[in-house]
Amino acid sequence: MQSSTKTIQSLRGMKDIVNEDSILFTYFIENASKIAEKYGFSYIETPLLEETALFKRSVGESSDIVNKEMYQFIDKGENDVCLRPEGTAGVVRHFVEKKLDRAGGIYRWFYYGAMFRYERPQKGRLREFHQFGCEVFGVNNVYEDANIIMLIKEILDFFGIGFTLKLNSLGCIECMPKYKENLIKHISTFKDKLCDDCNKRLLTNPIRILDCKVESCQKLLINSPKITNSLCSSCNSDFEKLKEILNFNNISYEIDSNLVRGLDYYNKTAFEFISNEIGSQSAIAGGGRYDRLVEFLGGKSTAGIGFAIGIERLLELVKIKKQKEDFIYIGSLDESSQNKAFEIAIQKRKNTKTYIEYSSRSFGKHFSIAEKLNCNIVALIGENELKNNTIFIKNLDTKEEKNIALEEFLVEK
Repeated sequence: MQSSTKTIQSLRGMKDIVNEDSILFTYFIENASKIAEKYGFSYIETPLLEETALFKRSVGESSDIVNKEMYQFIDKGENDVCLRPEGTAGVVRHFVEKKLDRAGGIYRWFYYGAMFRYERPQKGRLREFHQFGCEVFGVNNVYEDANIIMLIKEILDFFGIGFTLKLNSLGCIECMPKYKENLIKHISTFKDKLCDDCNKRLLTNPIRILDCKVESCQKLLINSPKITNSLCSSCNSDFEKLKEILNFNNISYEIDSNLVRGLDYYNKTAFEFISNEIGSQSAIAGGGRYDRLVEFLGGKSTAGIGFAIGIERLLELVKIKKQKEDFIYIGSLDESSQNKAFEIAIQKRKNTKTYIEYSSRSFGKHFSIAEKLNCNIVALIGENELKNNTIFIKNLDTKEEKNIALEEFLVEK
């Protein structure tokens, strides 16, 4: 009799990372982490679950994330909590909670992990997705802005991913208020033609209107005032210096005066790395400076800058460099050699990635399994090899095969 129990499937917009994707995912994390460590970053992991207030105060109530996309609920302790929708706020919360803002000094952290946003799933955009990011505290110098951009470039270059860098300055508390005033005045002449979201943003954070993805709104905004024309002398000087540093290091960029990012906490430098290889959702990395975010979360004024990379968007573009490390398959041809095969595998595994097939199988079956596992060396032992203290070796890349002394095989080169 057939069971009527319904098969449980993964939730919409949430995906298992397995097989080829898991290889690419771990390859990306491992190598991006090594590059971040070269730049002086150390690893931090923050909780998946945080107080909802953390994101309302940092990301901002005008953002789509807070208004529409958070996985928010009341837990059994009557706490208003949510699954983290982005990584920066949790790192800043840690910084303030541990009173590092009072201690002074420079802090550089990198992180990776799952984020959650309840939005319409599409290619490269899931409800559970993963980010790799870096955050810096205590450096109020435009050279650090350039350093962060160069770090992202090194990561993308390592994986063979082409990009266009888009750059903007959002000003500071000195020049932003006057710019907002001019922007509101300009937009008010055609606000009735804007989408509902833009009209809400006009009241909460008007510069977010520039970030609207509705085509009809973008057409109306073409002649809007540009923040780069309203920068104070300090912001303008920093922006010019940043461009000078990037030019000196042969890093090409485009100025995008409508680039404001999707979060409320950015000021001064804002940037995005764009790829034309992944369809309409073309931003693969982005970030900027957030010098007031520590204050927003109750800390002492501290300079901050960071970025995040959307890992799922990158996976189809990641090119794995040819690995030099061997992956050895060890198997027995008959029951008499099973124990020896297992003993050999234990020794080889100390220094080399090794798979052991426990069951005795024919030559053909062993090779079939080894190829599916992407092993490049097959080492087999049977009754004859056991008697002669040898082992059969075949390199699946070069097709070279031979019997060699077991002692020779066990010597690490």
